[in-house]
Amino acid sequence: MITGVVIVLFNPDVKHVAKLLDAFSSAEWDLVLVDNSPVRNQSLASSHVKYIHCSENVGIAKAQNIGLKAVFDRGLEYAFLLDQDSFFSPVIARELLSQFLELEKSCPIAAIGPSIHCQFSDRVEEGVLQKGKQVSHSLKEVKQIIASGMLISHRAFKKVGGKESALFIDGVDHEWCWRARAKGMAIYQSLSACMPHRQGDDRVKVCGVTFKQGAPIRLYYQFRNVLILARRPYVPLYWKLRHVCAIPLRYIVNRYFFAQGKERGCFMRAGLKDGTLHRTGSLDER
Repeated sequence: MITGVVIVLFNPDVKHVAKLLDAFSSAEWDLVLVDNSPVRNQSLASSHVKYIHCSENVGIAKAQNIGLKAVFDRGLEYAFLLDQDSFFSPVIARELLSQFLELEKSCPIAAIGPSIHCQFSDRVEEGVLQKGKQVSHSLKEVKQIIASGMLISHRAFKKVGGKESALFIDGVDHEWCWRARAKGMAIYQSLSACMPHRQGDDRVKVCGVTFKQGAPIRLYYQFRNVLILARRPYVPLYWKLRHVCAIPLRYIVNRYFFAQGKERGCFMRAGLKDGTLHRTGSLDER
């Protein structure tokens, strides 16, 4: 069975992406690169890779939709989504695909993803408030998974719809999972397939509490999209309470304890304003 592998790029580490492509170079994988970088990474285009360069940064959601459509238009039924820095392997992919195929015999599954081994904490993440419901020794049902390593079927993509391009980035993968669950489909996380991963650029402790530290501009999308998603009935209540209530603390920490505090403050205030006014899309457009 040929399975799609969609990798979204934005100014990537070309050497790491090349290793990822080499790992999936056999005929059982159909590789698609969707590049949001301002300049084409021509060295990544080859005969066994479909390379799509966007003339402008269209965001993670739209880029994923472009890649998935390219895979499904070729008649393939299953596709993985990967980040450009994913430490993903064919061994992990085959395990997830096997579990997906078995699950869809008995339930309407939307997606499955690997367990995540956090490279900052050096342990497998279990979730803070929602740890999921273990259904077997190798699987648990969860409310959401991250996009990196996510396996989606064409059938689920048609039923749930594409990723929400208006969100641009941040919250995109979770929103799709919540929308799938609202349509009666299930999300699973594998306990037997585990992927090393890092979210954010760093971890910083403030008064004994660990915070993720990313690029200042990401705060705009994070703050804006929390306010946008918090209004939707299918978004879990625990997520709304946790993220909305955390806004004041996150603002103080990013503004006064992290480097580039003034810049971070500007992005956070802009995100709060646009989230309140329900402005979506790319910040660059404004």
